[in-house]
Amino acid sequence: MPRPKRFRDLTRSGPVQIGTHNDARGREKHTAACTAPRCGFSADYDSRAAAELAARTHHCTP
Repeated sequence: MPRPKRFRDLTRSGPVQIGTHNDARGREKHTAACTAPRCGFSADYDSRAAAELAARTHHCTP
């Protein structure tokens, strides 16, 4: 079973939360995940700027 991701440097942009973690190979990854109910948006990015751009342009669809 994979170990859980340990996020650091958490920020929020509207309903989207951005966090940094290390993947299984030790590389730094950045995740953007929407915290709104019934919105399943979540994605991993190689750069912090890409995750922040995704957070700013995300629109929840009901």
